[in-house]
Amino acid sequence: MLVLLAGIFVVHIATVIMLFVCTISNVWVVSDAVNASVGLWKNCTGGACGDMSYGNEDAIKSVQAFMILSIIFSVISLVVFVFQLFTMEKGNRFFLSGATMLVCWLCILIGASIYTNRYANHSETFATGSHHGYCFILAWICFCFSFIIGILYLVLRKK
Repeated sequence: MLVLLAGIFVVHIATVIMLFVCTISNVWVVSDAVNASVGLWKNCTGGACGDMSYGNEDAIKSVQAFMILSIIFSVISLVVFVFQLFTMEKGNRFFLSGATMLVCWLCILIGASIYTNRYANHSETFATGSHHGYCFILAWICFCFSFIIGILYLVLRKK
């Protein structure tokens, strides 16, 4: 049981770090033609970053908000997990951590889905061909990890 808890703790920390990286970095979509990338905050071309032409749209602002909320809920879940690990009884140990992590999962789902629908393969990011950057892929990996961690917290609560 101790090895399982340590493994979940390590995956949770890795998920928090990946959420920070995918939210902060500007490599959600990468151009095939030129050395350019677009993130949630800036448009980078040839090493110089500037504001996005669609930076004031409600869709990108909601993606930014949901990705920041996912970081907040993931960190809260990690803190609650550590707190519950040492203070709560065995019968109801990880319910709050699991519920908070599932809220994080929901925020990642909403943010990444809006970005996928609105910006991932459309001409608003680049006029020519483009592909998904590592931040976009990290966001979906964090989506999977946060769901698995949230469910594992709920299952471990019953033991």
